[in-house]
Amino acid sequence: MTIDFKKMGGLVPAIIQDAVTRKVLMLGFMNEEAYQRTVETRHVTFWSRTRQTLWTKGETSGNYLNVVSIKVDCDHDTLLVEANPDGPTCHTGTDTCWGEDNTSSPLLFLTELQDFINLRKQQMPEGSYTTSLFSKGINKIAQKVGEEALETVIEATNGTADHLVYEASDLLYHLLVMLTEKGLRIEDVVAELQKRHDPNWDKHRREAKAAGTMK
Repeated sequence: MTIDFKKMGGLVPAIIQDAVTRKVLMLGFMNEEAYQRTVETRHVTFWSRTRQTLWTKGETSGNYLNVVSIKVDCDHDTLLVEANPDGPTCHTGTDTCWGEDNTSSPLLFLTELQDFINLRKQQMPEGSYTTSLFSKGINKIAQKVGEEALETVIEATNGTADHLVYEASDLLYHLLVMLTEKGLRIEDVVAELQKRHDPNWDKHRREAKAAGTMK
């Protein structure tokens, strides 16, 4: 990776982004030594323009920024550092230097869960329920989705809210397994919903195209 440290007199801006929530946590500056220290220790290290010295974020507070990846922009003079923070990033005690809350949306867990399910499909560890589903094939997986859908409907019409959430969770999980078995992602489903949310989306035109009746 080529980084142009000369353009700004030996420094480059380093944008720190939470690797999970995608929130921007802070902005600092690195020289070549700070960059190398960051790469070697996997803890974000900056060059303090005020104190004229290196400083590792978290060295006094314990709130380290643990590096996940480092990217350089198209001009090779700005870094994007994805990191997992150990605690609040700002010295004022807030999650970010802009005072924002850095909690992630629970919906992001669906992607994380499908990544885990996909790993199960690749490794097929013994004793795993997910492994047993993949071992039975698509027909059994689809049947399981149907069973969970029925149980969800029953709880919606005659059950409690807690039981509905429980059964809906089972349904979502098995749906993710089915999508994974078919080489699809939950993001594919979301993309389809986004298309349908477009005011110009034509349901009947889409159905005709799928049926092969459009010329």
